[in-house]
Amino acid sequence: MAIGAGPRKTGGVSQTGYGAGTIARMHSALPGRVPLIVDVDTGIDDSLALLYAVASDEAELLAVTCSAGNVDARQVAENTRAVLELAGRPDLEVALGREVPLARPLETTPETHGPRGIGYAELPPARMPLSTRHSADLIIEAARARPGEITMVTLAPLTNLAVAVLREPALPRLLRRLVVMGGSYRSPGNTAPTTEWNVYVDPEAARVVFAAFGDPSLPARPLALGLDVTERAKLTPEHLERLAALAGDDAAAPKSPIIRYLVDALRFYMEFHSRYDGFYGAFIHDPLALAASLDPALVRAEALTVEVELGGTFTTGETVTDWRRVWRKAPNVDVAVEADATTFMNRFVERVARLAAARAGVAS
Repeated sequence: MAIGAGPRKTGGVSQTGYGAGTIARMHSALPGRVPLIVDVDTGIDDSLALLYAVASDEAELLAVTCSAGNVDARQVAENTRAVLELAGRPDLEVALGREVPLARPLETTPETHGPRGIGYAELPPARMPLSTRHSADLIIEAARARPGEITMVTLAPLTNLAVAVLREPALPRLLRRLVVMGGSYRSPGNTAPTTEWNVYVDPEAARVVFAAFGDPSLPARPLALGLDVTERAKLTPEHLERLAALAGDDAAAPKSPIIRYLVDALRFYMEFHSRYDGFYGAFIHDPLALAASLDPALVRAEALTVEVELGGTFTTGETVTDWRRVWRKAPNVDVAVEADATTFMNRFVERVARLAAARAGVAS
Protein backbone atom coordinates (compact mmCIF):
# COMPACT_ATOMS: atom_id res chain seq x y z
CA MET A 1 0.00 0.00 0.00
CA ALA A 2 1.56 3.29 -1.03
CA ILE A 3 1.05 6.65 0.58
CA GLY A 4 2.05 8.98 -2.21
CA ALA A 5 -0.19 11.75 -3.54
CA GLY A 6 -1.65 11.69 -7.05
CA PRO A 7 0.38 14.53 -8.58
CA ARG A 8 3.56 12.81 -7.37
CA LYS A 9 2.76 9.51 -9.16
CA THR A 10 4.55 8.30 -12.23
CA GLY A 11 3.09 6.14 -14.06
CA GLY A 12 10.68 -12.90 -17.90
CA VAL A 13 9.93 -14.54 -14.48
CA SER A 14 10.38 -18.30 -14.06
CA GLN A 15 7.01 -19.99 -13.50
CA THR A 16 7.74 -23.52 -12.33
CA GLY A 17 7.40 -25.65 -9.26
CA TYR A 18 3.94 -25.33 -7.71
CA GLY A 19 0.91 -27.21 -8.89
CA ALA A 20 -2.79 -26.86 -8.26
CA GLY A 21 -2.73 -29.43 -5.47
CA THR A 22 -0.36 -27.54 -3.18
CA ILE A 23 -2.95 -26.05 -0.84
CA ALA A 24 -5.50 -28.81 -1.46
CA ARG A 25 -3.13 -31.14 0.37
CA MET A 26 -3.40 -28.96 3.49
CA HIS A 27 -6.56 -30.65 4.71
CA SER A 28 -7.46 -28.56 7.76
CA ALA A 29 -6.35 -25.59 9.78
CA LEU A 30 -3.61 -26.18 12.32
CA PRO A 31 -5.04 -25.91 15.85
CA GLY A 32 -5.11 -22.33 17.12
CA ARG A 33 -3.73 -20.85 13.90
CA VAL A 34 -5.34 -18.59 11.31
CA PRO A 35 -4.95 -19.80 7.71
CA LEU A 36 -4.06 -16.79 5.54
CA ILE A 37 -3.64 -15.93 1.89
CA VAL A 38 -2.09 -12.48 1.54
CA ASP A 39 -2.31 -10.34 -1.60
CA VAL A 40 0.49 -7.77 -1.92
CA ASP A 41 2.03 -5.16 -4.18
CA THR A 42 5.37 -5.34 -2.36
CA GLY A 43 6.39 -2.19 -1.49
CA ILE A 44 8.11 -1.46 1.77
CA ASP A 45 5.18 -1.78 4.15
CA ASP A 46 3.95 -4.92 2.35
CA SER A 47 7.37 -6.44 3.02
CA LEU A 48 7.06 -5.55 6.71
CA ALA A 49 3.64 -7.23 6.77
CA LEU A 50 5.14 -10.39 5.29
CA LEU A 51 7.86 -10.39 7.95
CA TYR A 52 5.19 -9.93 10.63
CA ALA A 53 3.16 -12.83 9.24
CA VAL A 54 6.16 -15.15 9.21
CA ALA A 55 7.09 -14.02 12.74
CA SER A 56 3.58 -14.63 14.15
CA ASP A 57 3.01 -18.09 15.62
CA GLU A 58 -0.76 -17.82 15.14
CA ALA A 59 -0.45 -17.23 11.39
CA GLU A 60 -0.66 -20.22 9.05
CA LEU A 61 0.58 -18.45 5.93
CA LEU A 62 -0.58 -20.57 2.99
CA ALA A 63 0.39 -18.50 -0.03
CA VAL A 64 1.04 -14.97 -1.29
CA THR A 65 -0.50 -13.47 -4.41
CA CYS A 66 0.95 -10.50 -6.27
CA SER A 67 -0.84 -7.46 -7.73
CA ALA A 68 0.54 -4.47 -9.58
CA GLY A 69 0.49 -1.28 -7.54
CA ASN A 70 3.50 0.18 -5.77
CA VAL A 71 5.60 -1.25 -8.60
CA ASP A 72 4.76 -3.37 -11.63
CA ALA A 73 3.50 -6.88 -10.97
CA ARG A 74 6.68 -8.69 -12.08
CA GLN A 75 8.76 -6.58 -9.71
CA VAL A 76 6.20 -7.27 -6.98
CA ALA A 77 6.67 -11.00 -7.54
CA GLU A 78 10.46 -10.63 -7.38
CA ASN A 79 10.33 -8.53 -4.19
CA THR A 80 7.85 -10.86 -2.53
CA ARG A 81 9.91 -13.98 -3.11
CA ALA A 82 13.13 -12.26 -2.06
CA VAL A 83 11.55 -11.06 1.20
CA LEU A 84 10.12 -14.51 1.94
CA GLU A 85 13.56 -16.04 1.36
CA LEU A 86 15.02 -13.44 3.72
CA ALA A 87 12.44 -14.51 6.29
CA GLY A 88 13.23 -18.20 5.83
CA ARG A 89 10.05 -19.22 3.97
CA PRO A 90 11.15 -20.29 0.47
CA ASP A 91 8.53 -23.05 0.69
CA LEU A 92 5.57 -20.70 0.25
CA GLU A 93 3.68 -20.52 -3.01
CA VAL A 94 3.88 -17.08 -4.62
CA ALA A 95 1.60 -16.43 -7.58
CA LEU A 96 1.43 -13.66 -10.14
CA GLY A 97 -1.99 -12.34 -11.10
CA ARG A 98 -3.40 -9.81 -13.51
CA GLU A 99 -0.68 -7.28 -14.29
CA VAL A 100 -2.86 -4.21 -14.92
CA PRO A 101 -6.04 -2.81 -13.34
CA LEU A 102 -9.43 -3.94 -14.63
CA ALA A 103 -10.20 -0.82 -16.66
CA ARG A 104 -7.46 1.81 -16.25
CA PRO A 105 -3.78 2.30 -17.03
CA LEU A 106 -1.47 1.20 -14.24
CA GLU A 107 0.08 3.85 -12.00
CA THR A 108 3.00 3.03 -9.72
CA THR A 109 4.67 5.01 -6.96
CA PRO A 110 8.49 4.90 -7.16
CA GLU A 111 8.78 8.17 -5.19
CA THR A 112 7.23 6.44 -2.17
CA HIS A 113 8.91 3.02 -2.26
CA GLY A 114 11.84 3.47 -4.62
CA PRO A 115 12.24 2.32 -8.23
CA ARG A 116 12.24 -1.36 -7.23
CA GLY A 117 9.79 -1.01 -4.36
CA ILE A 118 12.15 -1.75 -1.46
CA GLY A 119 13.76 1.64 -0.89
CA TYR A 120 17.53 1.57 -0.56
CA ALA A 121 17.58 -2.13 0.34
CA GLU A 122 19.41 -4.70 -1.75
CA LEU A 123 18.28 -8.32 -1.72
CA PRO A 124 19.72 -11.28 -3.63
CA PRO A 125 17.70 -12.32 -6.68
CA ALA A 126 14.91 -14.67 -5.68
CA ARG A 127 15.61 -18.36 -6.17
CA MET A 128 12.22 -19.79 -5.23
CA PRO A 129 10.03 -20.50 -8.26
CA LEU A 130 6.97 -18.50 -9.15
CA SER A 131 3.76 -20.51 -9.08
CA THR A 132 2.39 -21.93 -12.30
CA ARG A 133 -1.06 -20.76 -11.15
CA HIS A 134 -2.66 -17.38 -11.71
CA SER A 135 -3.34 -15.58 -8.44
CA ALA A 136 -7.11 -15.75 -8.95
CA ASP A 137 -6.98 -19.51 -9.54
CA LEU A 138 -4.85 -20.03 -6.46
CA ILE A 139 -7.34 -18.11 -4.31
CA ILE A 140 -10.33 -19.99 -5.71
CA GLU A 141 -8.74 -23.44 -5.48
CA ALA A 142 -7.50 -22.85 -1.93
CA ALA A 143 -10.93 -21.64 -0.80
CA ARG A 144 -12.62 -24.68 -2.37
CA ALA A 145 -10.13 -27.01 -0.70
CA ARG A 146 -10.66 -25.48 2.74
CA PRO A 147 -14.15 -23.96 2.73
CA GLY A 148 -14.90 -21.61 5.59
CA GLU A 149 -11.34 -21.67 6.94
CA ILE A 150 -9.18 -19.15 5.07
CA THR A 151 -8.89 -15.43 5.79
CA MET A 152 -7.96 -13.38 2.73
CA VAL A 153 -5.87 -10.30 3.48
CA THR A 154 -5.46 -7.71 0.71
CA LEU A 155 -2.66 -5.16 1.10
CA ALA A 156 -2.73 -4.04 -2.53
CA PRO A 157 -5.16 -2.87 -5.20
CA LEU A 158 -8.05 -5.34 -5.27
CA THR A 159 -7.47 -6.50 -8.85
CA ASN A 160 -6.66 -10.15 -8.11
CA LEU A 161 -9.56 -10.64 -5.74
CA ALA A 162 -11.98 -8.99 -8.18
CA VAL A 163 -10.85 -11.36 -10.93
CA ALA A 164 -11.23 -14.29 -8.53
CA VAL A 165 -14.79 -13.39 -7.49
CA LEU A 166 -15.80 -12.76 -11.09
CA ARG A 167 -14.55 -16.25 -11.95
CA GLU A 168 -16.11 -17.83 -8.86
CA PRO A 169 -19.12 -15.91 -7.50
CA ALA A 170 -19.33 -18.32 -4.53
CA LEU A 171 -15.91 -17.18 -3.28
CA PRO A 172 -17.26 -14.88 -0.52
CA ARG A 173 -19.00 -17.93 1.00
CA LEU A 174 -15.94 -20.12 0.64
CA LEU A 175 -13.60 -17.78 2.50
CA ARG A 176 -13.85 -17.28 6.26
CA ARG A 177 -13.34 -13.53 6.06
CA LEU A 178 -11.80 -10.74 4.01
CA VAL A 179 -9.55 -8.08 5.57
CA VAL A 180 -8.73 -5.08 3.36
CA MET A 181 -6.09 -2.41 3.78
CA GLY A 182 -7.68 0.26 1.66
CA GLY A 183 -9.91 3.29 1.59
CA SER A 184 -10.19 6.66 3.22
CA TYR A 185 -13.38 6.69 5.26
CA ARG A 186 -13.22 9.75 7.49
CA SER A 187 -9.84 11.29 6.76
CA PRO A 188 -8.13 12.98 3.81
CA GLY A 189 -6.80 10.76 1.10
CA ASN A 190 -3.14 10.15 0.34
CA THR A 191 -3.35 10.05 -3.45
CA ALA A 192 -6.03 12.65 -4.21
CA PRO A 193 -7.82 14.76 -1.59
CA THR A 194 -10.36 12.02 -0.82
CA THR A 195 -8.78 8.85 -2.18
CA GLU A 196 -6.40 6.20 -0.82
CA TRP A 197 -3.82 4.52 -3.05
CA ASN A 198 -5.01 0.91 -3.14
CA VAL A 199 -8.54 1.88 -4.11
CA TYR A 200 -7.35 4.67 -6.44
CA VAL A 201 -5.21 2.32 -8.54
CA ASP A 202 -8.13 0.02 -9.38
CA PRO A 203 -11.46 1.48 -8.23
CA GLU A 204 -13.46 -0.84 -10.50
CA ALA A 205 -11.93 -3.82 -8.72
CA ALA A 206 -12.73 -2.30 -5.33
CA ARG A 207 -16.35 -1.82 -6.35
CA VAL A 208 -16.61 -5.46 -7.49
CA VAL A 209 -15.12 -6.73 -4.24
CA PHE A 210 -17.15 -4.52 -1.90
CA ALA A 211 -20.35 -5.51 -3.68
CA ALA A 212 -19.63 -9.24 -3.71
CA PHE A 213 -18.26 -9.55 -0.19
CA GLY A 214 -20.79 -7.11 1.27
CA ASP A 215 -23.81 -9.25 0.37
CA PRO A 216 -26.03 -9.03 3.50
CA SER A 217 -26.75 -12.77 3.34
CA LEU A 218 -23.08 -13.58 4.07
CA PRO A 219 -22.08 -14.51 7.64
CA ALA A 220 -19.35 -11.85 7.86
CA ARG A 221 -18.74 -8.49 6.20
CA PRO A 222 -15.24 -7.54 5.01
CA LEU A 223 -13.16 -5.63 7.55
CA ALA A 224 -11.57 -2.53 5.98
CA LEU A 225 -8.77 -0.53 7.57
CA GLY A 226 -8.53 2.95 6.09
CA LEU A 227 -6.00 5.71 6.47
CA ASP A 228 -7.50 7.26 9.61
CA VAL A 229 -6.72 4.00 11.43
CA THR A 230 -3.57 2.75 9.68
CA GLU A 231 -1.81 6.10 10.05
CA ARG A 232 -1.88 5.54 13.81
CA ALA A 233 0.69 2.79 13.24
CA LYS A 234 3.69 5.09 13.02
CA LEU A 235 7.13 3.50 13.10
CA THR A 236 9.89 5.84 14.32
CA PRO A 237 13.67 5.53 14.39
CA GLU A 238 13.31 4.70 18.10
CA HIS A 239 11.18 1.67 17.24
CA LEU A 240 13.79 0.53 14.74
CA GLU A 241 16.60 0.97 17.26
CA ARG A 242 14.69 -1.05 19.86
CA LEU A 243 13.90 -3.77 17.33
CA ALA A 244 17.57 -4.06 16.37
CA ALA A 245 18.67 -4.16 20.01
CA LEU A 246 16.17 -6.92 20.83
CA ALA A 247 17.58 -8.87 17.89
CA GLY A 248 21.11 -8.43 19.27
CA ASP A 249 22.09 -6.02 16.54
CA ASP A 250 22.72 -2.29 16.09
CA ALA A 251 20.56 -0.20 13.76
CA ALA A 252 23.49 2.18 13.20
CA ALA A 253 25.67 -0.62 11.81
CA PRO A 254 23.46 -3.64 11.17
CA LYS A 255 25.01 -7.05 10.65
CA SER A 256 22.03 -9.42 10.50
CA PRO A 257 20.24 -9.67 7.15
CA ILE A 258 16.74 -8.72 8.31
CA ILE A 259 17.91 -5.73 10.36
CA ARG A 260 20.04 -4.53 7.45
CA TYR A 261 17.03 -4.85 5.16
CA LEU A 262 14.77 -2.93 7.56
CA VAL A 263 17.27 -0.11 8.03
CA ASP A 264 17.87 0.35 4.30
CA ALA A 265 14.24 0.01 3.22
CA LEU A 266 12.84 2.19 5.99
CA ARG A 267 15.39 4.95 5.50
CA PHE A 268 13.87 5.60 2.07
CA TYR A 269 10.33 5.42 3.45
CA MET A 270 11.16 7.77 6.34
CA GLU A 271 12.76 10.28 4.00
CA PHE A 272 9.58 10.23 1.92
CA HIS A 273 7.42 10.94 4.98
CA SER A 274 9.79 13.66 6.08
CA ARG A 275 9.33 15.43 2.73
CA TYR A 276 5.57 15.06 2.41
CA ASP A 277 4.07 14.33 5.83
CA GLY A 278 6.14 16.42 8.22
CA PHE A 279 7.73 13.70 10.37
CA TYR A 280 10.73 11.40 10.13
CA GLY A 281 9.18 7.98 10.46
CA ALA A 282 6.82 5.75 8.51
CA PHE A 283 3.17 4.79 8.52
CA ILE A 284 3.16 0.98 8.41
CA HIS A 285 -0.36 0.52 7.11
CA ASP A 286 -0.07 -3.04 5.83
CA PRO A 287 1.39 -4.71 8.93
CA LEU A 288 -1.48 -3.30 11.02
CA ALA A 289 -4.05 -4.82 8.65
CA LEU A 290 -2.21 -8.14 8.74
CA ALA A 291 -2.12 -8.02 12.53
CA ALA A 292 -5.85 -7.28 12.68
CA SER A 293 -6.54 -10.37 10.59
CA LEU A 294 -4.85 -12.43 13.30
CA ASP A 295 -6.26 -10.52 16.27
CA PRO A 296 -9.48 -8.62 15.48
CA ALA A 297 -9.43 -7.17 19.01
CA LEU A 298 -6.73 -4.75 17.81
CA VAL A 299 -9.42 -2.70 16.05
CA ARG A 300 -12.97 -1.55 16.67
CA ALA A 301 -15.20 -1.36 13.60
CA GLU A 302 -18.62 0.00 12.61
CA ALA A 303 -20.94 -1.68 10.11
CA LEU A 304 -21.45 0.86 7.31
CA THR A 305 -22.51 1.19 3.70
CA VAL A 306 -19.61 2.02 1.41
CA GLU A 307 -19.67 2.70 -2.32
CA VAL A 308 -16.66 3.32 -4.55
CA GLU A 309 -16.82 6.39 -6.80
CA LEU A 310 -15.90 5.61 -10.41
CA GLY A 311 -16.83 8.72 -12.34
CA GLY A 312 -16.03 11.75 -10.22
CA THR A 313 -14.16 14.65 -11.75
CA PHE A 314 -12.02 15.00 -8.63
CA THR A 315 -13.09 12.00 -6.55
CA THR A 316 -12.61 8.84 -8.60
CA GLY A 317 -11.61 6.09 -6.17
CA GLU A 318 -13.22 7.71 -3.15
CA THR A 319 -14.76 5.27 -0.65
CA VAL A 320 -18.03 7.09 -0.11
CA THR A 321 -19.24 6.12 3.38
CA ASP A 322 -22.77 6.57 4.68
CA TRP A 323 -21.94 7.61 8.25
CA ARG A 324 -25.47 8.98 8.89
CA ARG A 325 -27.21 6.00 7.26
CA VAL A 326 -29.14 8.32 4.94
CA TRP A 327 -29.12 5.70 2.14
CA ARG A 328 -30.92 3.23 4.42
CA LYS A 329 -29.03 0.39 2.77
CA ALA A 330 -27.76 -2.71 4.52
CA PRO A 331 -24.13 -2.22 5.59
CA ASN A 332 -21.60 -3.94 3.36
CA VAL A 333 -18.29 -3.18 5.15
CA ASP A 334 -17.06 -3.24 8.72
CA VAL A 335 -15.00 -0.05 8.74
CA ALA A 336 -12.29 0.11 11.39
CA VAL A 337 -12.66 3.29 13.45
CA GLU A 338 -10.14 2.69 16.24
CA ALA A 339 -6.91 0.74 16.59
CA ASP A 340 -4.75 -0.21 19.55
CA ALA A 341 -1.60 1.09 17.89
CA THR A 342 0.54 0.80 21.02
CA THR A 343 -0.12 -2.93 21.43
CA PHE A 344 0.42 -3.49 17.73
CA MET A 345 3.70 -1.58 17.58
CA ASN A 346 5.04 -3.50 20.57
CA ARG A 347 4.11 -6.78 18.92
CA PHE A 348 5.65 -5.73 15.63
CA VAL A 349 8.95 -4.80 17.27
CA GLU A 350 9.12 -7.93 19.43
CA ARG A 351 8.06 -10.43 16.77
CA VAL A 352 10.18 -9.12 13.93
CA ALA A 353 13.15 -8.82 16.31
CA ARG A 354 12.73 -12.47 17.26
CA LEU A 355 12.60 -13.47 13.60
CA ALA A 356 15.66 -11.33 12.81
CA ALA A 357 17.65 -12.95 15.62
CA ALA A 358 16.69 -16.45 14.47
CA ARG A 359 17.58 -15.71 10.87
CA ALA A 360 20.90 -14.13 11.89
CA GLY A 361 21.80 -17.45 13.47
CA VAL A 362 20.97 -19.26 10.23
CA ALA A 363 22.98 -16.76 8.17
CA SER A 364 26.03 -17.10 10.40
